[in-house]
Amino acid sequence: MTVATANPGTEPAWLQGALAGQRASLARAITAVEENTVDAARVLQAIYPLVGRALVVGFTGAPGAGKSTLVAACITEARRRGLKVGVVAIDPSSPLTGGAVLGDRIRMLSIASDSEVYVRSLAARGHLGGLSAAASRVVDVLDAAGKDLIIIETVGVGQSETEVSGLAHVTVLVCAPGMGDDVQMIKAGVLETADVYAVNKADLPEAHGVIRQLQAASHLAAGAAPAVVATIATTGEGAAELLDAVRQASAARALPHGQERLRRLRKTLETMAAMELERRLQSMDAAAVGLVCQSVLDGRCDFPHAVRQLLGRAITDPQENT
Repeated sequence: MTVATANPGTEPAWLQGALAGQRASLARAITAVEENTVDAARVLQAIYPLVGRALVVGFTGAPGAGKSTLVAACITEARRRGLKVGVVAIDPSSPLTGGAVLGDRIRMLSIASDSEVYVRSLAARGHLGGLSAAASRVVDVLDAAGKDLIIIETVGVGQSETEVSGLAHVTVLVCAPGMGDDVQMIKAGVLETADVYAVNKADLPEAHGVIRQLQAASHLAAGAAPAVVATIATTGEGAAELLDAVRQASAARALPHGQERLRRLRKTLETMAAMELERRLQSMDAAAVGLVCQSVLDGRCDFPHAVRQLLGRAITDPQENT
């Protein structure tokens, strides 16, 4: 990823419209930061004085638990409360194009037509933590555009779904009866990072057992014991209680506005720096990398020094700084 820059004296004509929440302009701003176009730097510069106001909630859990349907039910409840909502739906990537499959957006068509709801699908592109690398930037654009509640729905790949907790204020783990054996559910690493457990499809007979197991396993959480909320996403039952539990969990760990803005900016800068470093390492001269590798094989250089050599070349190579 090359960090795109725009003329510092110019500003896209649509940028103020994006910050005002106008859908077409908002779409252009999100595309700019997702694809890192020439306008991305101007968008990022404009949004960061405005971020830190929205409540960011991550929904994670195994495929088939009903995350998308539950998210739609929560959006309906949030709109009933007068909240403006943004959704970042991380979809599986096409192995041919790298684009999002758009399954989550299709399932949310019933609420996406609301002018105060903006749904954006992002391709995971093989990112194992369950988040697209551009997700943090998209969340920040939606925040700056005035959304009160921003929901991140991850791909749903099971135990690797922990990265969302670093971006969201509150993480909701969606479970459902019949999703696997009890021991596997208790072992899942995401159980330790979730702030709220939502037992979806609570009308099924096995749901009571899942609720009891989650209540017993709540001591695994890093902080306070997570609330366990029963939901039936297809009817909307439990959505209000789930939003209340999310609000309560958020209040317990809220940061002052200035600290929250710095936290979000740091997250975005770290992500962009890591992507840029990876790109530079992948584009390094093969012969130069081969010399470093050979020195390790010959015993003339240990692994820590070899890594530092590669990092130094990636950062200082004049071809990469042009």
